This record gives sequence, C-alpha cells and structure tokens, in this order.
Amino acid sequence: MAVALLALTLVSGLIDAVSYLGLGHVFTANMTGNVVVIAFALAGAPGFSIVGSLTSLAAFLLGATLAGRLMRRYGPPGRGRWLRTALITEAALNGVAALVVFAWSANGSVQYAVIALVAIAMGIRNGTVRDLGVPDLTTTVLTLTLTGLAAESRLAGANSPRQRRRILAVATMLAGALPGAVLVLHGQIAWALVAGAALTGATVLLLRE
Repeated sequence: MAVALLALTLVSGLIDAVSYLGLGHVFTANMTGNVVVIAFALAGAPGFSIVGSLTSLAAFLLGATLAGRLMRRYGPPGRGRWLRTALITEAALNGVAALVVFAWSANGSVQYAVIALVAIAMGIRNGTVRDLGVPDLTTTVLTLTLTGLAAESRLAGANSPRQRRRILAVATMLAGALPGAVLVLHGQIAWALVAGAALTGATVLLLRE
C-alpha cells in the first residue's frame, strides 16, 4: 500500500506542475495552495485567475463529494474494489483531459474544462486516500509530513519515526513535479497528462487484495 501511495504522490507533483505552470497558475491537487491563489487573485495580483482557481476548487470538492458518497454506498476503500475503481476513474479523467488538450489545446474556455476534469480526478483520489488514513502519505500535501520530519527528529529529541517514509514522500513529489514542469515548459501539457494517467493506472497493479 505504501508503495502505491508513494507512486500517487509522484503523480500529484506532476499534475500540479501541469496545472500551475500550464493552466493559468491554479492548483488541481493541492487545495491549500489554491485557496491562497484565490486570495492573490482577489487582491489583484497579476497572473492569477479567480475563475480558474474557483473552477478548480469547485471541481475538486465535487470529486471529493463523489468519493464520499460512493464509499458510503460500497463500504470503505481498504484494499478492495472501490480503491481500484477510484484510481481507474482518476486515470480515465486525466486521460480525457489529455485528449481535450490534444484536440483543442488548453486555451480559453477549454482551459477551464481541463482544470475541472483534472480537479475532479484529484478530488476523487483525495476523498479515497483520506479514508485509508495512512500516516504521512496523503499523496498531495507535504506540510504535516515535513513538520513530522522536523518535530520528531533526533535533533528535536525524538527517535525519528517513519523518517524514511517521510523523506520518500518529499522525494517522490519532487520527482513528479520536475518532469511535469519540463514537459509543460516545452509545450507538452497533453503528454504530461498522459503520463499522469498512465502512472495512476499502473499504480492499480501495485494494490493487493
């Protein structure tokens, strides 16, 4: 399970690189950053879109709501059918977003459609992973992971529990964001989304009953 969640953390880095650098400075995985971006836009800071950020936030909440409803219908995700279904749905939505970009590029109203598709996917995933409750592996947020790494370190007088897992979570996020940024900066947003979809789909194979 931990290996699968680390793989999803890598995907989150890639996806947020795509959304922030290629879709108008919005986040689709990290909603903490997205809320701050909305504040920047409201303050009139250049380069930030209220519409784009609100689209992402609303779509993410829709995805998380869908995850919650389905979990209550089919039971907790655990290592069973719903977890696999959630990841396959995420991969499919990212794949559709990639097809949209291939067909029409990510400009104008199409950009908002791409943001919505990806944010719904990430909402579904976050709603599912949250219920798993695996410490330090939320797959999208590193703040508490980094806090634990420092506050429970030997330097702080503790015994550094889960240090390896925490370091790997940070490393995999970086490992996803770097190639995502490179692809976007070279005009390959669609292929970055394809990579995200493929990696998420492959992660299903890491899950065991």
